[in-house]
Amino acid sequence: MNKQQQITLLLQQEFSPLHLEIINESHMHSSGKGAESHFKVILASERFVGMRAVARHRLIYQLLADQLAAGVHALALHLYTPEEWQNLQEVPASPNCMGHGQ
Repeated sequence: MNKQQQITLLLQQEFSPLHLEIINESHMHSSGKGAESHFKVILASERFVGMRAVARHRLIYQLLADQLAAGVHALALHLYTPEEWQNLQEVPASPNCMGHGQ
């Protein structure tokens, strides 16, 4: 099982998401195509109701501690309650890494 599949499975099991996308953005960074170092996580879950953004992020980082220790360098987290997800117009785009291609 690759890192993206591991992350997906863990998030599905822990958060029973209304919406979940895991996007490998490693190609946008110096790690290059085929790497599994940078991921964008878009997750909408009831678990986030009443939680501030920092608390939501902490939950994800705690859950994915092993993946972060094993080579996942960065997570772009976009975490929403069902209501926030329903009212969302679009998820912010991720920028290219400043060192990409250098």
